[in-house]
Order: sequence, then C-alpha cells, then structure tokens
Amino acid sequence: MTMKIAILPGDGIGPEIVEQAERVLHALELRFETETALVGGAAFEAHGHPLPDATLQLAKDADAILFGAVGDWKYDTLARPLRPEQAILGLRKHLELFANLRPALCYEQLKQASSLKPELVAGLDILIIRELTGDIYFGQPRGRRTAVDGHFPGAEEAFDTMRYSRPEIERIAHVAFRAARLRSNKVTSVDKANVLETFQFWRDVVTGVHAQYPDVELQHMYVDNAAMQLVKAPKAFDVIVTGNLFGDILSDEAAMLTGSIGMLPSASLDARGKGLFEPSHGSAPDIAGQGVANPLATILSVAMMLRHSLAQPAAAHRIESAVKAVLSDGLRTPDIWSPGTARVGTEAMGDAVVAAIRATSSGKTTTTPA
Repeated sequence: MTMKIAILPGDGIGPEIVEQAERVLHALELRFETETALVGGAAFEAHGHPLPDATLQLAKDADAILFGAVGDWKYDTLARPLRPEQAILGLRKHLELFANLRPALCYEQLKQASSLKPELVAGLDILIIRELTGDIYFGQPRGRRTAVDGHFPGAEEAFDTMRYSRPEIERIAHVAFRAARLRSNKVTSVDKANVLETFQFWRDVVTGVHAQYPDVELQHMYVDNAAMQLVKAPKAFDVIVTGNLFGDILSDEAAMLTGSIGMLPSASLDARGKGLFEPSHGSAPDIAGQGVANPLATILSVAMMLRHSLAQPAAAHRIESAVKAVLSDGLRTPDIWSPGTARVGTEAMGDAVVAAIRATSSGKTTTTPA
C-alpha cells in the first residue's frame, strides 16, 4: 500500500528546510506519494486565506503531513483570522491533533553548543508532551469589551478563557504514561494548581489516570518551578506533560538546552496516530533565502513521521543514525557552529544526510559527500 504524504512548506525558511527533508525521504526509497500545497502567508497571498479548503482537504486525505513553518512580520497587521499562524491552529483543530510530542535531545557532539555547562546537558533526553487543542488558546469566550468591574470599570479590556474538560486531560495523560513506559517510567505533570482552578482540576484528573499506571512514577510540579528546574537540573526530567500554554513555553526553553532549536523535531498526533510533523522552530523570515537555515529539525521530523504515523521504524532509525553520523563528521550550520567544525549551509547539510543514508544502504562507511 502506497503512503500519501501532504507537503506544506509554508513561509520564510519553510520551503528551504522542507526541500532538504523531502530529499532525505526520497533517499530511503520507500513506496509513497507526495502532494504539495500552500499554507500560511503563501496561501493568503494566493487564495486570501492561510488555510484554503483544498489544503485542509489534502491534509485530511493524507496519511501524514510534513509541515515547514508559517509567519512573517509583514502579516502582523492582518485581522487575526487571516494571519499565517491561524493555519497551524486550524489544522490542529480540524484534524483533532491533540498530542504534541517534542523531544529535547542533546547530542554528544553538540553539548558544547548549549547555553548551559556541558556536564548539565550531556546525555539529556526529555520528552515534552503538550496538550494541543484546549486551554487558553482555544477557550471561549474571548475578545475585547468595556470593563464593568475590576480595577478600571469603563476601560477597554481584553480577555481569554482558560478551560479544560475531563476527557481532554485524560487522553493526554494516557499518552504521557504510555510514553513513559517506553522510557524511564517517570512523568512530571506541570500545572499551576496553587493559583488556577483549571489546573487544580488538571492535577486531580492526572492523578486519577495515574492509578492505571502503578509502574510509572508521577510527580506534580508548578510551572514556575519547572521552568527553573529545566535550567538547574534538566536531566532530572524524563516525560513532562502539561497544557497548551505552559507546553508552548517550556518546550522552547528545553529546546535551547540542546544547543539550538534548529535541531528539534515535533509531532502532533490524533487518537489514531495520524500526525502533522514539523520542526519546533519558526519561519525565521530574517534569514529566509540565504541558505543558512538548519534543516536537521525538519529531517528529524520526517523520522518521527515514519515512526509514529507510517509504521516505518527502521527507516526512522536510518535517518536518526545519518544525522548523528553527519554531526560526528563535524558539519555544522551557523546556529550550531563552533570553532574546529565545518560551517555548511542548508543544502550542503541536506547533501550530507542523504549521502549518509545512501552509504548505509550500500555498505559504505563514509558519510561526508565529496
């Protein structure tokens, strides 16, 4: 059976990094078909909306979605429903992609690139599981109005609603506990139960689900303490599960522990394992078109796609091994460069990963392209 992959490059550096990820995918010589569509600002320019109906339908019909990045400062003046970022929010909502998996892995070759001391991050391997379709990002009501109470009655105010239902919390808790069973059997649930009723409820529900996983250790931690502990003793964490807002912030913090957010993939999954796979970083319009963006997060997102949605774990392992081999060869894009390593651009890094994959299939040992 042929797999169908929707390719949504997006804006900024999105097309550049997705191009290299597609080359890696083709180097595996698997049976699949791809179809590309516009999304984000590029889709707004062509069709007047960041998530056109045809793009959404393609995403629904595909077995998996490879996503680049969306956004550009020039769209900041658009009405919110037309901004590029609404495309990714819309895909999460329409495809019910409720579980975001963001691994924060510090490669041995990059421990010197972290902003923390090497001994704090060497061997770091954290999995952050972020609930993706609830919380304050999607809660209603929201908007602007004239205040009728509070400190300044009669003044203009804005408001958003933080809310979670029991089923939403239960399903993401199950994802976290199951993931922990494949790792080190430890889950840290991050909340703000001391202040927010929503997260007291979160804590109560997660505790209830934990009763079904007696072999997994559960720790509760307030989000402010979690943010501090991530830079104080990051290797104390294994699986972190939290809500949409806190997960958005903590996953970016954890990304920088590894040396560069340009190294980190992510997966957003539905209840059946179908997912959207994208790098954890943004569209970086300031470097778009310069050929310096790091494609490794997107390439590693392909590995996650093969493992989680397309049932190809061996192919996923080949990509991950190729990335490690290229790093061992000393190749670095500017975001992870250090003295003594070879500075390369986006395409050259893609060349190296493709060569490493082909070398393993042919029995060769060299990984650096001539």
